[in-house]
Amino acid sequence: MSAYAIAHLRHVEWGPDIVTYVQKITDTVDAHGGRFLVHGHNPEVMEGPFPGHLVVIEFASMEQARAWYRSDAYQAILPLRTQHADGVAVLVQGVAPGYRASELLAKY
Repeated sequence: MSAYAIAHLRHVEWGPDIVTYVQKITDTVDAHGGRFLVHGHNPEVMEGPFPGHLVVIEFASMEQARAWYRSDAYQAILPLRTQHADGVAVLVQGVAPGYRASELLAKY
């Protein structure tokens, strides 16, 4: 089942380190079978405040997403972003085809 790396970068200090990070991240994603679904800084905000940029990367599985994030190649460039951007990054499991939102209610 697909998994996603999602980052909400509220503030980015653009400079040489961020440029290097952006130039190198795609190779790290490709090496783990991932692909960018969203990489933008102008979302159409429908509700609430949403400053900054949103990034969504799809992987075939949570294992692949974790392997990418923990990889030596990604860890080597990660400080280039974290030292110059304020935000959060998460890995989330996707849902099966045919999933219905009401299935969540079974947990409560």
